[in-house]
Amino acid sequence: MTSPDVHLREITDENRDAVCALRVEAGQDDFVASVATSLDDAAEEPESNPWYRAVYSGDEPVGFVMLRWNVPPGTPGAIGRYFLWRFLIDRRYQRRGIGRAVLTQIIDRIRAEGGTELFTSYEPGEGEPWPFYQRFGFEPTGEIDDGEIILRLALSGR
Repeated sequence: MTSPDVHLREITDENRDAVCALRVEAGQDDFVASVATSLDDAAEEPESNPWYRAVYSGDEPVGFVMLRWNVPPGTPGAIGRYFLWRFLIDRRYQRRGIGRAVLTQIIDRIRAEGGTELFTSYEPGEGEPWPFYQRFGFEPTGEIDDGEIILRLALSGR
């Protein structure tokens, strides 16, 4: 089932509480931090150029995405210029094609900026997000960072 009108919106005082209330399914919370924690992390790491948006389906907030956006080469701790740092779809809206739609929009934005690859990572375990990323075309780099497997998606030629 594909969800129509999936789009990204800035997080404002008007929608912050609703976006922070989004929750993943039980067991998935081991793999992704809450929106509130993610926003705190973004504030604590301005050198990562955090870029985050609420995911909407129609007028309903249904998810959250945060990237390290166009990070300058040589930035300590950075993995690539574009890194999908946090990504969650609320438990009530999963398995509707929303995650795929959002990631496609993110990739289009990165390409428009001249980006040629997108990195992300995941912690292995029961219920891990690897199958989603694998279906999208991400491949393991062979690197592990703080227990998380690093993945890369080449954006050229897709």
